[in-house]
Amino acid sequence: MQNRTFVSGYYLDDKDLVEGIKSLQANNIEISDVRTPFPVHGLDVKLNMRRSRLPRAGFIAGAFGAAIGFGFQAWVFTQAWPLNFGGKPYLSVPSFIPVTFELTVLFAAFALVFGFLISSGLGPGAPTIIFDEEVTNDRFQILLEATGGNNEQLENALVEAGAEGVKRHDI
Repeated sequence: MQNRTFVSGYYLDDKDLVEGIKSLQANNIEISDVRTPFPVHGLDVKLNMRRSRLPRAGFIAGAFGAAIGFGFQAWVFTQAWPLNFGGKPYLSVPSFIPVTFELTVLFAAFALVFGFLISSGLGPGAPTIIFDEEVTNDRFQILLEATGGNNEQLENALVEAGAEGVKRHDI
């Protein structure tokens, strides 16, 4: 595995972080990652991140679960094992709603959990890289990947962008 070097800048306030991102982007410096202790409004737009496809995957899996749940009940109560419960019709849609709803939620939840783990590269066996243990406790962090030995240039750019501290990480 190839050794990679990252330079990180630390900020104590989210407003300073956003200003630092603007400053780095104005100097055409590519930001590898930003880590925050809480969601910062508008950060995804500033970093030009694309919209997640997880809601679409959850909807499709939920619709599939609803179709499976309703279809199975309809088949069982009309074809496989038709029983007359108190004069109720065989295809009694209102009585199918609870199971259909539960399977919708179950399929959507599993799709969202596994979709998130796959898309973010997490899960069993995923490598854990911790640059600083306090970064999501009370500090904000901007990570820049150093390529071609430009460590000092990136460190100076982070200091000019208002970083409270700068560290170099070799992984």
